[in-house]
Amino acid sequence: MIHLQDFHTTIERVRDQLSKKLFHSYLFQNIEAPVVDEDKLLFLVSFLHQLGLSKDEIDNYSVTTMLLQIALDTHENVQNSIPEEESSGLKHRQLTVLAGTYYSGLFYQQLAHANDIEMITTLAAGVKEVNEHKISVYRKDSDAIDKLMNSVKLVESSLFSRIADQFGVVEWKDLLTNVMFVKRMIDEENRFLQSGSSIVFDGLKKLSFPRNNQELAKISSEQQKYLLSICERYIDFSINIIEAAIKKLPAMENLTKERLDEILGQNRSINKKTLEEG
Repeated sequence: MIHLQDFHTTIERVRDQLSKKLFHSYLFQNIEAPVVDEDKLLFLVSFLHQLGLSKDEIDNYSVTTMLLQIALDTHENVQNSIPEEESSGLKHRQLTVLAGTYYSGLFYQQLAHANDIEMITTLAAGVKEVNEHKISVYRKDSDAIDKLMNSVKLVESSLFSRIADQFGVVEWKDLLTNVMFVKRMIDEENRFLQSGSSIVFDGLKKLSFPRNNQELAKISSEQQKYLLSICERYIDFSINIIEAAIKKLPAMENLTKERLDEILGQNRSINKKTLEEG
């Protein structure tokens, strides 16, 4: 296992390279700076370190994968939160789409420069998988809860699970896939309880109560509890997979282990109590 200071240095180095790649003066003057998912960055770098890759390989794969993740997140922000009605909103949408495309282009440029065709193919397949399942989630196309949850899991983790597949590390694939799914589902729980709005819970409602045409925020307390119980069941199942994977992996860096413990130890019973009091 690498020294803690070395690991911190690697994280900072990758984050700095990513920031330099992402900076574009015109885009930053007109739209929000892209948000880097720090957990995905942390787990990705930790995974690549355990593979024993060189410094350049770790930097290259970390930066390019996160560029693609940010591109996907940026395009999703267009769909979720940017108004269409006003001309300023239209310009904002157009520039945000352009930014996502720009970040994707940086990914291809960096890996092509390194002549790493295999990784380009791997990550491009991950992008295709993410987009296919994202469409399924947003259109509520799933005809079973298992299929919906699998689509959510793939949306969150396909880029990273594809890399794990390429290196043949099953335990890291299990960990990465499920910890990202758990994070997403906890976030969806919080959205549902705090605002009555959640794309995943919308899908769960459609599958669980197909005859109920009410908005998600207006369903009964009992129906809300039922949807939460489904969510909890899938979270618990993924946590069991994560814990089994950890036992098979070498010791992790303290920073990674501490963050993993925080995610798995989040007190979701607070959410249940909030619902009961509501």
